[in-house]
Amino acid sequence: MAFKTDVAERDEWSYAPAVGVGPLRFGMTVADVVEAAAALGRTKVGECARDHALFSPTWKVDVHRRGVAPSLPAVTAYVSRAVGLFCVAADAVNAPQVTHNGIPLVGRDFSELERDTVAYAEATDEYVRYTPEGYAGPDDPGVLLRGQLVGQVLRSRPLFMVTRDGANTEWDSMPSEEYRFNVSPTA
Repeated sequence: MAFKTDVAERDEWSYAPAVGVGPLRFGMTVADVVEAAAALGRTKVGECARDHALFSPTWKVDVHRRGVAPSLPAVTAYVSRAVGLFCVAADAVNAPQVTHNGIPLVGRDFSELERDTVAYAEATDEYVRYTPEGYAGPDDPGVLLRGQLVGQVLRSRPLFMVTRDGANTEWDSMPSEEYRFNVSPTA
């Protein structure tokens, strides 16, 4: 079953649940992430705000694509002092494409992504997972779909995750910086 996406051609990264995405492996240190991400572009390391005392200090590594005009990072990797790399956020516009069971997840219009996900689930007797915001996606606890407004279209910004120190689920582990991307288009 082939799925089309209306985003520009982009590199492709593989995803393995609980292992990693592209060259990034869960558990990596900040230095390991910077080295692995060098193939995609330049990196900038910063500290994340400590919004929850439960979590150990966390850094984010923003990866900007080479040859792309100044824009949002293509990928943002979140690294906890306690568990290492635990989250990779893929920008809806600049990130490499990542698929799950052949369905492109990055930069998709949510209605098209939901249609493709439901069609796949029905054809293969799989399940669909809905986020608390109501987005349909693969039934994989390591993939959290977030929204990113691109023009007037809400596009998919997937987070590839494992739980971090002290959290019960990936939703509990989500970096607070990622909440700002989940916006709805205004009329």
